[in-house]
Amino acid sequence: MKLYLKDGTVFEGKSFGAPKNASGEVVFNTGMTGYVESLTDPSYAGQIVVLTYPLIGNYGVPDKKFFESNKMQIAGLVVAEYSEQYSHHAAKQSLAEWLKVSGVPAITGVDTRALTKKLREHGVMLGHIENVRPTRSNIPFEDPNEENLVARVSPKKKQAYGNGPVKIIAVDCGMKENIVHSLARPEVTLVRVPWDYDFTAERYDALFLSNGPGDPRKCAPTIEHIQAAMRDNKPILGICLGNQLLALAAGASTYKLKYGHRAQNQPAIESSTGRCYITSQNHGFAVDTKTLPDGWEEWFSNANDGSNEGIRHKTKPWRSVQFHPEANPGPTDTAWIFDEFIVSLKKKYA
Repeated sequence: MKLYLKDGTVFEGKSFGAPKNASGEVVFNTGMTGYVESLTDPSYAGQIVVLTYPLIGNYGVPDKKFFESNKMQIAGLVVAEYSEQYSHHAAKQSLAEWLKVSGVPAITGVDTRALTKKLREHGVMLGHIENVRPTRSNIPFEDPNEENLVARVSPKKKQAYGNGPVKIIAVDCGMKENIVHSLARPEVTLVRVPWDYDFTAERYDALFLSNGPGDPRKCAPTIEHIQAAMRDNKPILGICLGNQLLALAAGASTYKLKYGHRAQNQPAIESSTGRCYITSQNHGFAVDTKTLPDGWEEWFSNANDGSNEGIRHKTKPWRSVQFHPEANPGPTDTAWIFDEFIVSLKKKYA
């Protein structure tokens, strides 16, 4: 079994997933644990994920209630060493069994350190996992960012949670399940809607913008609906892709990072206090802070490369973060962001 990169580099290994080929964008994740949550994160749609931690699979795969979506989202998986034996009280199956049932190819025995160094130096690149020799000689390298990946992972129908007095419209661009758990509180009615759903004529108290995969500029309908909410002065909170969508709606620009931020060990500095939080992240695009219009400011920045990790308006109730305060996997250092958002909305009904 081989992993081909578009620059001609080839890595050989052994298959432990589904017996099929796959193309996608090759990215790396530096987390030590959390592969179950990461592989079910819709933000990974279209990507071949390289896990840098050297031993993967040793704690197996638990029940679906621990997943961040209803299925595995990645295009393929690359690890240094797969542990065939697993041990954990919550495990229901092995990682290999899960990959095969999910139809996702995986390769073990790869020098992931060398592969990650290449991706850091060159930037993420297209790749192809060859498990079965293709019928034609040329290996296809398909760029998932040319597709509207949000449309692929977003639900087709809206769904409501709870019956509280505070109504929040949550635009699901590939929303992780723990975001739903973080927002669905006794005082909240959470209405989860598709990425292009027109909520502008509905009665609601606040707008939430979720995480999701791919280029945010492909979500033109979403951006238009956000702008309508801004004209109505609705409170807005965004996470990950939601940070980029809010910036675009405000008139700022986004760009593709060289190799992105993917793991639960990313340091984000709050601009106003200088306090550093360790955060969970999964994104390949970022907001260009220099393009923020008047009235907006950077809320957080990345301590490693200085890229944007959050924005907020100076006077309006609009803010967003690039990282994941809901964690899963990762630290819960920034869970207070949900608390502040809900508390600000509850004041209307106090």
